[in-house]
Amino acid sequence: MTWLSFPLYAYLTSALWLVGILFLLFVQSKKYSWFSAVFLILGIGGLACFTINLWISLERPPFRTLAETRLWYSIFLSVIGIIVYYRWKLFWMLAYTLSLAVLFLFINVMNPDTFDKTLMPALQSLWFIPHVVVYIIAYAFLAVSSLTGMKGLVLKHKGYPVEEIIKLADNIVYLGFAFLTFGLLFGALWAKEAWGHYWSWDPKETWAFLTWMVYLIYIHFRINKKIMVKQSLWILSLAFIVLLICWLGINYLPAAQESIHVYSS
Repeated sequence: MTWLSFPLYAYLTSALWLVGILFLLFVQSKKYSWFSAVFLILGIGGLACFTINLWISLERPPFRTLAETRLWYSIFLSVIGIIVYYRWKLFWMLAYTLSLAVLFLFINVMNPDTFDKTLMPALQSLWFIPHVVVYIIAYAFLAVSSLTGMKGLVLKHKGYPVEEIIKLADNIVYLGFAFLTFGLLFGALWAKEAWGHYWSWDPKETWAFLTWMVYLIYIHFRINKKIMVKQSLWILSLAFIVLLICWLGINYLPAAQESIHVYSS
């Protein structure tokens, strides 16, 4: 399995998710409601099948290039969206997460960044997989939380109650923040093993810390300033911009070109 096969899987997955969404929209009979879940899960299964075979083909974990992280992000984001939908029946959340996952899939189709790279010695560590996996899961959860914050701002502006949606945002942030924290810890342990120090204020590390702090500020507002709901929602909505700079934008900063964390390095 190589990246040459990826467009087929991307199109197939997108088609399966579209069929699942259409079933939810237009088939009201409970007798056939399970059809949508089948198509949604089959879409994830297709991506998982491609990823496993790619791992075998590359003979290394497919977490090295930016395209590979986008692939995993699409998988985790779609899984979270489907779980949230079937737990809380939030169709808008399912539509958003699947749309964003498809967007990342098609970015990979158009700009695959798929050149094969062997792992440098520092990446040949037991910490490599857990560090990257927990970060991508964190990014997926926090993307969902930011959308929830934006939804809350719209409802607040229209004068609707936002208690339920901000509770949902809190729960998702707590999960994402936990994974983000583990990502920082795993990265520090990995750095100690590979380079002899836990932290070096590398540009990527600096932005990772800033991202962690922004979500910590949101949690602080929610715990200590519960009446400042609108401010909390704004923090949550804008926090994802900081996260995107940390994940994607850092690759284009001149100061980061020598960073070991830049995916093109």
